[in-house]
Amino acid sequence: MNRTDSPAWSDSTRCVHAGGADDPATGAVVTPIHQSSTFLLDDDAYAAIAAGRGREGLIYTRYANPSQRAVQARIAALEGAEDALVFSSGLAAIAATLAALTEPGGHVLAARELYGGTLGLLRDQLPRWGRSAGFADLRDPAAAAAAIRPETAVLYVETISNPTLRVADLPALAAFARRHGLLLVVDNTFATPLGVRPLEHGADLVLHSASKYLNGHSDLIAGAVAGRRELIDRIWLQLKALGGCLDPHACFLLERGLKTLAVRLRAHAASAQAVAEALAEHPAVTRVLYPGLRSHPDHVLARKLLACFGGMVSFVVDGGDEAALRLCRRLRLAKEATSLGGVETLVSLPFNTSHVALSAEERAAAGIPPGMVRLSVGIEDPPDLIADLVAALAGR
Repeated sequence: MNRTDSPAWSDSTRCVHAGGADDPATGAVVTPIHQSSTFLLDDDAYAAIAAGRGREGLIYTRYANPSQRAVQARIAALEGAEDALVFSSGLAAIAATLAALTEPGGHVLAARELYGGTLGLLRDQLPRWGRSAGFADLRDPAAAAAAIRPETAVLYVETISNPTLRVADLPALAAFARRHGLLLVVDNTFATPLGVRPLEHGADLVLHSASKYLNGHSDLIAGAVAGRRELIDRIWLQLKALGGCLDPHACFLLERGLKTLAVRLRAHAASAQAVAEALAEHPAVTRVLYPGLRSHPDHVLARKLLACFGGMVSFVVDGGDEAALRLCRRLRLAKEATSLGGVETLVSLPFNTSHVALSAEERAAAGIPPGMVRLSVGIEDPPDLIADLVAALAGR
């Protein structure tokens, strides 16, 4: 039985079954790991190679592999996309996507509030490829329009920004992109497809650092992009040329992680809401950013757009970055480490991890004040996490 997808399925069912197939050779209910670098060739394979259609057959794992195809089909189903690709990292997915969508001399217009690795790619690497990037407050249509150049091809935004947790108005951005003839590319890592499906709101492509919530266990580096087949085919040419394919065993881990995404995300979101509310009442915390709080600047938009508010909480402690660092060192349950979206709670500071390459002035312009802490809330019991945070804030 081929378990592709059904519009009648719920998110939880789709996480478990979409894109899967019972193995005809053994009857295995779990997708086998096709740990092979190469495959037997025949006349059809040679014809596909000659026609530049190497993705259609099974030739070489840098081109395609059954393990890749299985997890790609599941991600496409979750995002409501025609097709998807997986990569060896989230940045590999971003790089291949932008290379595919822009020609030499092309320009990308991006939100100011982005993950530091993405900022570095746009600011430092694109010029090496003969492209350029500009940044604007995409919540301001006039400022965004003023930043467009004749060579601008892509509008780039995160659904929930890292680490400031601002929520993008996807329908408005999609309308803006259409008016100006741009492709809207959305990094949906923080929200996940169970929080929102950007394609349904007019985005052209959706990106993920699949290392995070899609996998969910802090044991895998992977990336993904989903969207229309025509665009995905263009990105595949870059994947093939640049070599950022995902290993079959990593595909197996990612597919396994996706099966529990729905239940994990419910736990992440419930715990994050409780933690955010507790932090908002603490005298040593000057600000809490979580879309589920009424005090969040995008709370009304988040309620309209998001099915859940996610598992990320950012907050600012009194005393600046040094005080934030002392807080991290006092925590016992929350682990001081980069990355996010795993079952364990992780805490990090933008000033010395994700945005370390930015000056203090640049961080301030990106909405990152001294003392900001980024908390990836895991699936531990909320009272335990809150007690850990309260003790650390008290200096214990």
